[in-house]
Amino acid sequence: MLNQPQQKTYLLAVSGGVDSMVLADLFQLSGFNFHIAHINYHLRNEDSNLDQKLVSDFCDKYQIPFHLYDVSEVDKKPENSIQNWARELRYRFFREIQQKHNLEFLVTAHHLNDQLETFIINLSKASGIRGLSGIPQNEKGIIRPLLDFSKDEIYEFAKENQIDFREDKSNKKTDYLRNKIRHNVVPELEKINSDFLTNFSKSINYINQAKDFITESVNEKIEVLKISSNDNQIIIDKQKFSQESELMRYEILKRFDFNDENEMQKVLTAQTGSSFFNSEFQLVINRNELIFEKKLEVRNENLKEIALEIDDNEIIIPQNIKSEIQKLGNCFWKIDKQKVQLPLKLRRKQEGDLFFPIGMIGKKKISKFFKDEKLSILAKQKIWLLCDTDDRILGVLPFRQDGRFSSDNSEIELILKV
Repeated sequence: MLNQPQQKTYLLAVSGGVDSMVLADLFQLSGFNFHIAHINYHLRNEDSNLDQKLVSDFCDKYQIPFHLYDVSEVDKKPENSIQNWARELRYRFFREIQQKHNLEFLVTAHHLNDQLETFIINLSKASGIRGLSGIPQNEKGIIRPLLDFSKDEIYEFAKENQIDFREDKSNKKTDYLRNKIRHNVVPELEKINSDFLTNFSKSINYINQAKDFITESVNEKIEVLKISSNDNQIIIDKQKFSQESELMRYEILKRFDFNDENEMQKVLTAQTGSSFFNSEFQLVINRNELIFEKKLEVRNENLKEIALEIDDNEIIIPQNIKSEIQKLGNCFWKIDKQKVQLPLKLRRKQEGDLFFPIGMIGKKKISKFFKDEKLSILAKQKIWLLCDTDDRILGVLPFRQDGRFSSDNSEIELILKV
């Protein structure tokens, strides 16, 4: 699964159940460099505390670094969607521990029965080949080494090796979809065929091979449909995209995490200027283009106004904003210090903005200027206007300076370099 695993570092998510305690025991026997993280949600009263004690005692016994998240009232448990809330909380905690202690991989104890339950859930959602391929063994820094082993095999291993664990009684309830599948659906399937789980393991392997083939085909198709691309953006020909099969269109959109089948139809019929969003990408319809752009962790588009400093007559632009502007072009402006009111600022376009472009006669609306420059929807969102404290526009970065404020006298000029 990994090259030279003994040289890697790991964080194990350990609940105290049989799966995670077997996982912890295997890692302890392996001599790997790992820490253990545990969440006490306090959802099962004293049982939750006993789970914590079991994991903590295991770490004390083998001198394993132990990290606890003790859920409190501050965490505001929701009345609904407890599972989603708990999942988001624990993965946020895990990532914080990994970053703080420089642990490369997160390791979880998902097993073959989890894989089957996930397959059935995704089958009911029409989730495509990626969903049907189940839980990946190694993806985005998360490793699941027990995926090929059934729950019964894990129980047997724990018994043979006298590994202590605790049963979560809530798993026997059928309040949640996964538990309903676990207790009501899977046993019926195993009645039909006693080798059902073994055969499923083989089938999921075949599906993963098919997924790999489709992934390669989708990558090749994206290259054919692609108009242009860079590290943060890819532009696809909308007309050619619409002529592809439904499966191919669906898989291409899923590549950019647009997973909703209904959303695909909206993309095909959306008008120019329409936008779609998910946690990682923004999709913009621009004439005959589908523009997929990665979202920044802190998007500069959310900044409405930025105050600027001046150092030795040079206007200082923050580096992150400067990098954004440089993707559109460069400029070197000379501004008459006596004609502007300091301090200067950057802001986004507003309705009715106009300026007097240098080299042109008269004024022009910023919106008309954008249109004449044939800027894409996404490019327009990234444009900054340089203004003085009276909100007069000194230029559109990096395209055109306002001629009213330009200078040819080095003694009274401010310099703007991008």
